[in-house]
Amino acid sequence: MNHFNPVWEDIFSQRDPSFYPFDNVVTFLFRNYPKDKPRSEINILEVGCGGGNNLRFAAREGFNVFGIDGSKRALKIAEQRFADENLSGEFIHGDFSSLPYEDNFFDIVIDRCSIVCVSKIAAKTVFSEIFRVLKHGGKFFFNPYSDLHTSCQFGKQLTNGITTNINHGTLVGNGDLSFYAKQELLDNFSSPWKIQELRLKKIINETSNRNDIHAEWELIVHKP
Repeated sequence: MNHFNPVWEDIFSQRDPSFYPFDNVVTFLFRNYPKDKPRSEINILEVGCGGGNNLRFAAREGFNVFGIDGSKRALKIAEQRFADENLSGEFIHGDFSSLPYEDNFFDIVIDRCSIVCVSKIAAKTVFSEIFRVLKHGGKFFFNPYSDLHTSCQFGKQLTNGITTNINHGTLVGNGDLSFYAKQELLDNFSSPWKIQELRLKKIINETSNRNDIHAEWELIVHKP
């Protein structure tokens, strides 16, 4: 079953994906990549890689990078960006819930607000797939939106955990999304996962009449 929301193909047909890496991904990678082997031997997967902005940074730093996304438009842009800079990377069009990689292959897996685009039911399968493809000791950076986000309050939550018809906040126009509560993260990443860090980041727009909140989780877990 394909869980990709086609709204993202429309979004990327109207605007190019981000070009520069997100600062929290840069920080995570430099603090958590294995220091006991060459970067060229460290395999990094980004689930929902978009236009390859985060992987472009990682490739320039010498890591071995792989990306999967449901948007053919975004992947075409990623491949062109890599070709323009003579960078190596493997990009696959596919579904997060069935990762086309062998067991215990990746040292690092990154998700920067992409798994939030599938239902919480489908996400459980994605988390299992990520666990499968991670090496023992490998780490997963999960960066979903928090249920404290203003956009979570201005939509309709369906039984599968998806919030639809979002009509206010910074995420208007980004399609249907899943917002996570702290306990949901703790439940999803209980044994056999090991939680290393869990942080909540909130930005309050005090120029808004409603003091809108942009809220994200930064979760780092590893496979024992």
